[in-house]
Order: sequence, then structure tokens, then C-alpha cells
Amino acid sequence: MKYLVLFAVLAVVYAIWRSQRSLPPEKTPRPPAVGPRAAPQDMVTCAHCGLHVPQSEALRKGARSYCCPAHRDQDASA
Repeated sequence: MKYLVLFAVLAVVYAIWRSQRSLPPEKTPRPPAVGPRAAPQDMVTCAHCGLHVPQSEALRKGARSYCCPAHRDQDASA
């Protein structure tokens, strides 16, 4: 009787292993597609706090760059 139970357990384990191994190609998991990376941007330093921000996002006042309108308005030296 114990051999019959052992055989049944082995048969179930084999069936599960076999079904997991033979997945169709469309059901196999694929790594996510990675799009093209953006080009690197030049960074500038905020004249008030020293934070580095992309040049395209920086606020300019004269020759100086700022990270936000509050720092641009607070800086009295420009």
C-alpha cells in the first residue's frame, strides 16, 4: 500500500514538473522591453543652495542658474 501512495505522489510531481517545463513559446515570460535611453543633459548648480539641476529645468537670472523661483527671488546678489 505504501508503494502505491509513493508511486501516486511521484506521478503527480512528475506531471506538474512536465507541465511547467513544456510551456508554449507565447506563454513563456519575457523580459520587459527597454526603450532607447534619453541623451545625457548638462547640469548646472543653483546659485543659492548648490543643488544640481538639468540645464533645461534651471531658471536663469542673468548669468546665474536657480533650481526654483523662490531661490531666484531670494538671491540678492544677482
